[in-house]
Amino acid sequence: MAGCVFCGIVAGEVPAFRVTDEPDGVAFLDTRPVFKGHVLVVPRTHLVTLGDLPPESLAGYFGLVRRLAIAVEAGLAAGGTFVAMNNKVSQSVPHLHTHVVPRTKGDGLRGFFWPRTRYADDAEATGYAERIEAALPAGCGRRRRPPTTPCIK
Repeated sequence: MAGCVFCGIVAGEVPAFRVTDEPDGVAFLDTRPVFKGHVLVVPRTHLVTLGDLPPESLAGYFGLVRRLAIAVEAGLAAGGTFVAMNNKVSQSVPHLHTHVVPRTKGDGLRGFFWPRTRYADDAEATGYAERIEAALPAGCGRRRRPPTTPCIK
């Protein structure tokens, strides 16, 4: 959709630190992460809310979210992950997206206030994206080329 930053990222027209690009969605680093390694997962098609996601797409999309939650934890040696989405209220970009945030005990994240941080530079962001991608199941990480077959792991 014209003017949608996430559609631009999916199309490769807007730069992003991609973690994976699969038939069911694209995952990339949030530019204003709660913690470094904070990933956004978006469907390839422009949908605004969870209610817009067709039932037949649920398993594929949330399978991707699940793989990213596992990869963020493993790739960043995190204690766990926080997985969340907003529908309309507090939805900063009107394109369905799911946050996968690395967590550690005592990291200070409480309630619904999300403090934000920044990467020192592009090299640091690239390093985080590569570590998460490397932790995806074999054959699932495809940051640099469009996918041709689904990754079902």
